Amino acid sequence: MRRKGVSSLVLLSLVIMMVIMAACGNANNKGNGEAQAQVALTISAAASLTDALNDIQKTYEDKNPNVKLNFNFGASGALQQQIEQGAPADLFLSAAVKNLQALVDKQLIDTGKQTNLLSNELVVVVPDDSGAALASEADLTKAEIKHVAIGIPESVPAGNYAEESLTNAKLWDTLQAKAVQGKDVRQVLQYVETGNADAGFVYKTDALTSDKVKIAFTVDPQTYTPIQYPIGIVKATKHNKEAEDFYDYLQSQEAIDIFVKYGFSVPAK
Repeated sequence: MRRKGVSSLVLLSLVIMMVIMAACGNANNKGNGEAQAQVALTISAAASLTDALNDIQKTYEDKNPNVKLNFNFGASGALQQQIEQGAPADLFLSAAVKNLQALVDKQLIDTGKQTNLLSNELVVVVPDDSGAALASEADLTKAEIKHVAIGIPESVPAGNYAEESLTNAKLWDTLQAKAVQGKDVRQVLQYVETGNADAGFVYKTDALTSDKVKIAFTVDPQTYTPIQYPIGIVKATKHNKEAEDFYDYLQSQEAIDIFVKYGFSVPAK
């Protein structure tokens, strides 16, 4: 009888242990499920950042599997308007200070959560097989240059910088008859790549991404406002922690090294 009692006690203990282990297992699974739930961040970013940010995305998501980065690339002016109209966005990375500042002024981005991240240069590119000898903006008036691609100045910062420089050189009105406008800097690059334009104003970083164009000359930086890329966290974000983490990461040396690889510079702080 005693052996039977001991056996029953052992069996009961085993059953209790199995129940406890199963309960712990369920709790752990639930905890893991919560930890693995992905947060999707939407980053509205200037089109000129496409290659660098796609590279950064791979690195960041590998280290942060709980975060999914969704990029909305376009002209900074158009992206600014989208955010003003309530389009979902957690961060905004502009190719011009004025577009981000407009959102700060409208209290859509907190002043304490924005900073100038990068800088760039304006260049004029021509098709890789072009024989045109261009050394300055004045050379764009040559008869052999029939079409000059420029981003829409009202919404494309690169186009605005180009207009500013050409105006200072007293060439803006002269070149209007040759101008072909692009919806963003990548479309301008495409116009030159495909031969639909004989020359185009793009950022140095865009020129470096293509083997179908070559840089004819660098536009004198004294003739236009310094090109800066500010970043800010949109106040309407529902993922403050994740947005701040990515905001901080973009300022890290690891991210900066990737930006530099694509031709960007870091402004002096």
